[in-house]
Amino acid sequence: MGRGLEQGGCNMATYHRLPLGSDLPDFWLPDFEGIIIPKDHLLGAPAILIIFMANQCPFVQHVRELLVKFIWEYQQRGVIAVGINANDIESVPEDRPDRMKEDARIYGYTFPYLFDGTQEVAKLFRVHCTPDFFVFNRGGKLAYHGQFDDSRPGNDKPVTGKDLRRALNHVLLGQNPPVVQKPVDGSPVRWRAGNEPEYFIPTPRYQVLDLVDSAPIGGIVAENLNTIDKKSA
Repeated sequence: MGRGLEQGGCNMATYHRLPLGSDLPDFWLPDFEGIIIPKDHLLGAPAILIIFMANQCPFVQHVRELLVKFIWEYQQRGVIAVGINANDIESVPEDRPDRMKEDARIYGYTFPYLFDGTQEVAKLFRVHCTPDFFVFNRGGKLAYHGQFDDSRPGNDKPVTGKDLRRALNHVLLGQNPPVVQKPVDGSPVRWRAGNEPEYFIPTPRYQVLDLVDSAPIGGIVAENLNTIDKKSA
């Protein structure tokens, strides 16, 4: 897919992003109740929004109020949205499934909030940080991977969702995705010890990257469900 000068995201990590035009990775993940949501249930929508997020992430908390309203607005236009939590709940118990359920209730999530206990789906998407936003078109091709907007905790910029709004509007109108797609800047995914992905390599903040092909498609249901059973009891 070529090379480009990119600004790294969380903790100055190399940002090996899923290339634009990639197929929506295959997955079958449970929500906090153990109900499986497969990729196939998302296909056919005019746009698909996948958000990697976490309960305790300050960057998620910073945009959460507007993000919930934003998602509801675009659901009225046929967009299907899904949140995915891939943090290691041994090191971050605030992100375990029962707390996901609590957050969904408190903040009025109108979208499925899924648990990636194996962290394998996060690897398929080449996720580094939370929150991380992916927009796929009706054909299941990646059209946008980037930030919600320029606002960050402490930078005094208003939360608007302008970058993601522009991307979704382009996709809904059948237009080419925005040329400028700023990488997210957030909290690093909390990987289980020894489970860090091969693409997550600390490097200088500005880096010339190879946009390599995505990882092989796959999904593990049983292990994710077993993790929910053991940790949310």
